[in-house]
Amino acid sequence: MSQPRIYAWIKTPCGRSKYAQLAGETGIFARLRLYWFVFFAVIKDWRISQSDHIDGSDS
Repeated sequence: MSQPRIYAWIKTPCGRSKYAQLAGETGIFARLRLYWFVFFAVIKDWRISQSDHIDGSDS
């Protein structure tokens, strides 16, 4: 199974798990919260390179 395309923008393992949790919820407020989270997660992870946070790393 391939990873969602958003994982190119959300690079930390904790951010990816939170995205998966929020994406699984239904409803208008859940969808708004997901968009809100993605907006700020992308800003926060903007300067992190993809190789800095590989799933399973200890750093």
